[in-house]
Amino acid sequence: MSRTLIVIGLVIAAIGLLWPWLGKIGLGALPGDILIRRGNFTVYAPIATGIVVSLVLTLLLWIIRR
Repeated sequence: MSRTLIVIGLVIAAIGLLWPWLGKIGLGALPGDILIRRGNFTVYAPIATGIVVSLVLTLLLWIIRR
């Protein structure tokens, strides 16, 4: 269990470090992401990005557990 938590922490840290470059390739601005701007108010709901990240993490954890 502790090994899994360490791996998850490292993956999250790696994503955090790579986020500026991931934004350049389109992650964070996918077609299913909702962005609403009204004057001084902005709402951003990264639905498609969340699904993609969830699928990648699920696949990664599935591979680690095997």
